[in-house]
Amino acid sequence: MAMVRVLVILAALVLAPPAQAAATAAKLSAADLADVGRIERALNEVRSLQAKFLQIADNGGKATGTFQMFRPGRMRLVYDPPIKDFIVSDGWFVFFWDAELQQQSSQPIGASLADFFLRETIKLAGDVTITKLVRQASMIEVSIVQTDDAGKGELTLVFEDKPLKLRSWRVVDAQGLTTIVALSDVKTGVIFPEDTFLFHAPTLGKANRR
Repeated sequence: MAMVRVLVILAALVLAPPAQAAATAAKLSAADLADVGRIERALNEVRSLQAKFLQIADNGGKATGTFQMFRPGRMRLVYDPPIKDFIVSDGWFVFFWDAELQQQSSQPIGASLADFFLRETIKLAGDVTITKLVRQASMIEVSIVQTDDAGKGELTLVFEDKPLKLRSWRVVDAQGLTTIVALSDVKTGVIFPEDTFLFHAPTLGKANRR
């Protein structure tokens, strides 16, 4: 269950129903706003993606796996063996499989920041707020929080520049713990089998939805 919880943190920061603390927006210059526009365009150009990922937990623990995405609404995150936990979103719900307990849990996709990556149109405004934008020689980092509940966690997207490509993301959760996910072997324009983004319980082999 521990690995599932870590993956939930990085892929699906749960949005709390009541607002806890309003976000404080970063003061963005004209150059910053131009970069925000570039980032939005780069994210929206990617409709499907497959990549290997390296996950580094706050305690230094590492794990690898495969991340697949098909916008709008669908994704799959699977760890390499021996870890058997995984997450899959079918466009309506995000399912979490706990291999140790042999059970799944789920939540509506709109109740998590996973929804940010998977929307039909990605925009760094509205229900998310930019708290920081850092520009370096060949990298750009942009940090966002839930607009109505900044205390729930912060997601930082790290882009390689020229050309602009998402290379990693970093999550700081409500307890201040940091999880980093770095992408490699990134492929875009991927065509996936039809059942890639359906939840199949490994012990049952049947698609399940709630």
